[in-house]
Amino acid sequence: MKYVIGVDLGTSAVKILLVNQHGEVTNEISKPYPLFQEKIGYSEQNPNDWVEQTIVGISELITSFDGNPEDIEGLSFSGQMHGLVLLDENKEVLRNAILWNDTRTTKECEEIYERVGRERLLHITKNIALEGFTLPKILWVKNHEPEIFHKAQFFVLPKDYVRYRLTGQLHMEYSDAAGTLLLNVAEKEWSKEICNILGINPEICPPLVGSHDEVGTITAEIAESTGLSTATRVFAGGADNACGAIGSGILEDGKTLASTGTSGVVLSYEANGDKNFEGKVHYFNHAAPDVFYTMGVTLAAGYSLSWFKDTFAKEISFDELLADIDSVPVGSNGLIFTPYIVGERTPHVDANIRGSFIGMDASHERKHFARAVLEGITFSLNESVEIFRENGKNIDTVISIGGGAKNESWLQMQADIFNAKIVKLQSEQGPGMGAAMLAAYGCGWFDSLKECADEFLKEDKVYQPIPENVERYKELFAIYKTVYGETSELNQRLMEYRK
Repeated sequence: MKYVIGVDLGTSAVKILLVNQHGEVTNEISKPYPLFQEKIGYSEQNPNDWVEQTIVGISELITSFDGNPEDIEGLSFSGQMHGLVLLDENKEVLRNAILWNDTRTTKECEEIYERVGRERLLHITKNIALEGFTLPKILWVKNHEPEIFHKAQFFVLPKDYVRYRLTGQLHMEYSDAAGTLLLNVAEKEWSKEICNILGINPEICPPLVGSHDEVGTITAEIAESTGLSTATRVFAGGADNACGAIGSGILEDGKTLASTGTSGVVLSYEANGDKNFEGKVHYFNHAAPDVFYTMGVTLAAGYSLSWFKDTFAKEISFDELLADIDSVPVGSNGLIFTPYIVGERTPHVDANIRGSFIGMDASHERKHFARAVLEGITFSLNESVEIFRENGKNIDTVISIGGGAKNESWLQMQADIFNAKIVKLQSEQGPGMGAAMLAAYGCGWFDSLKECADEFLKEDKVYQPIPENVERYKELFAIYKTVYGETSELNQRLMEYRK
């Protein structure tokens, strides 16, 4: 039996999967590393911590592997997007990495708009300037740490640095490059225009490769440290959301991913890069060859539910909290929740908006509030689905993963609100599985990623929309969408009272 390794470099830990030719996960290792938040809005990590923990994790994986390490043919990566790693002329790290959830760069985003122009930025990169993206971070270093900026000869994203340390080869692949705001997404090349306007040397942008491209093999030093064979082939990998899409089979038109973690993501396959979503959703290169994906984000998806439980039902489990929601009718007896408890991303890029319960009365019990929270989260995700459909996308199948796939009532609610077939997978491994699939495809096990998905991914259960619920939710969704406009000014006025 042959094997591949999928390395998923997350924000809190690296997760390493050993996967065989049938898509079975035969071993899984997770290794944590620290997060540094020295000021409000700052979020950093030491890139060397990623490397050390990845090596330790692979070493443990190989130690418990009862086969021949030479049977592990390939390795690939999934990684947290947008993080900035700056390297000097010797490819040594110049400072801690600034991560995707760092929000110090508001002024730099304004600078990008002032100098490049919003419409020109959208035309080239397909995305608007957000604090989490990489380009604003580069400008922040340029503006606040000029001595470091002048030493910078290369920038890479988190997984690219780990891959460099394992192979000695420095590259960036398209799905992660698309989240930097420096890539011409449609043309798949770095934008020298943006670099020149902002005073950034285009030479700091690393060579671009495809996600399934082989970029080298494990170095002798890493082979000795981990127990891997020096013949282990290494493939570029992809951004975490792109790999999550591959690991969920989002590889053809009509298929969409709804991922409900702390935040929520709705991600849909795009065959080409010529659509114009006007920045309402993210538009990135896929990790599958020569295609794209669009993505909307709900900032507090699962977090809204965990906040509600911790605040009002700390003494019980999530299962107990949701046990009675089927006894509550569609619409929670006239109660609507908006999940804006940490601001919102799609379709409202608004850091100041806050959540609401609308329609409370004395008849409402905890079960009504619990159902309203689930409905509100799903309505927010549906705003992204609606944007996709308004731009001509056919969405008939949604793969649901994360917390939203762990409750049958919530899965049926998604089918009814999205008005689409909802699929729950037998084994949900997300981005790590997507990375393993890129390695399997790169090793030539399959002729396409679609063929790989057919072998690796199996459906567990399918939920069909219930027509009467679909119609009821359409009416409620129209009401839900008015809440943002009706409460945005109120929330702005309340800002001065928040500590």
